[in-house]
Amino acid sequence: MHQPALPHLSQADPVLAELVQAEAGRQFDKLRMIASENYVSEAVLEATGTVLTNKYSEGYAGRRYYEGQQLIDPIETMAVDRAKALFGVDHANVQPYSGSPANLAVYLAFASPGDTVMGMALPSGGHLTHGWSVSATGKWFRSVQYGVRKETGVVDMDQVRDLARAERPKLIFCGGTAIPRTIDFPAFAEIAGEVGAILVADIAHIAGLIAGGAHPSPVGHAQVITTTTHKTLRGPRGAMLLSDAEHAKALDKAVFPGLQGGPHNHTTAAIAVALGEASGPAFRDYAHAVVANAKALAAALTERGFELVSGGTDNHLILADLTSKGIGGKPAAKALDRAGVELNYNTVPFDPRKPFDPSGIRLGTAGITTRGLGVAEMPRVAEWMDRAVTAAGTGDEQAIEAIAAEVAELMAGYPMPGWAPQV
Repeated sequence: MHQPALPHLSQADPVLAELVQAEAGRQFDKLRMIASENYVSEAVLEATGTVLTNKYSEGYAGRRYYEGQQLIDPIETMAVDRAKALFGVDHANVQPYSGSPANLAVYLAFASPGDTVMGMALPSGGHLTHGWSVSATGKWFRSVQYGVRKETGVVDMDQVRDLARAERPKLIFCGGTAIPRTIDFPAFAEIAGEVGAILVADIAHIAGLIAGGAHPSPVGHAQVITTTTHKTLRGPRGAMLLSDAEHAKALDKAVFPGLQGGPHNHTTAAIAVALGEASGPAFRDYAHAVVANAKALAAALTERGFELVSGGTDNHLILADLTSKGIGGKPAAKALDRAGVELNYNTVPFDPRKPFDPSGIRLGTAGITTRGLGVAEMPRVAEWMDRAVTAAGTGDEQAIEAIAAEVAELMAGYPMPGWAPQV
């Protein structure tokens, strides 16, 4: 059953309640390995579902436009103070609704339409909001893009430097959505400093690893840091902006009143809870376990003939090119989902296939590490993936169903925060 319990929802809207319970059961039974997903604690779930959702709070603590903020202000201040302490920054804004609006706030704060901006190309692992053509950031700004070396799958810092010198962008983004290797923040900072650009580190995927000491921090290198609060940070669906003191005021004005109205106070409270959890020693152990699991899984997949972009991983994320397996990423991902292994199809660098039918799959270990799986289980996960991909190629649905049953049997032994099967 769901925890917190859902008696009122079950009575008021039983169909919706059944869907929620079914989704919880699905999350319990499967190996959830979408790199941007995780499981939050029951405390985070409880905070997200409080009466704080009833309150409207335009502005910032001590400077609101509506009355009745006596208890909201301390909650937001708590979240801000915890973010500043956890990441060691001068300033934090916890109001952005999600990662994309947080990145948009950076543009609004420090660039004007038509200005040159620079980010990692989406097919190489960047994010839509780093200036990709279909995004507003690629339509409203003059975007130039860097990529990775074909022979290594790693960011080509020489290209980054040459491009920055030639184009003189106002903003340089580092980070992205499918980068399996450590981001060289000092090298990006040196380049940004040379051309007079503001360096923006998008750490949405690795924020929890940074908080837990399992990945180097951009603090002291990037003037502005953007992040979501879920993924490896294991909080609610929200975002934060972190910065030095010099860039704080412009960022705050860009979030409100520039882009948003009132913050989602229930999410702010849940962010505060998650940041409190991330400041403890258990979370540090968790962050290092995420990386250890990813490395072990990468090694096991390589042994089974999977071609991994960059040859492996330094963080939570693995990007695999399935060309040598004779199957596209999309049919493989759908078959894996039926087999109880949830991940996503994904473009790989220099992919000859179309984005909606790419060559690769992307997966991560944040969620399965939260459930309690360790290095010892990673070879078995790789075996299931290999069997499922092979079965997808031959159309063997019985084999896929058998794998799903084996996965569910394993996962039944690992508790899930927020839900447990009724016995």
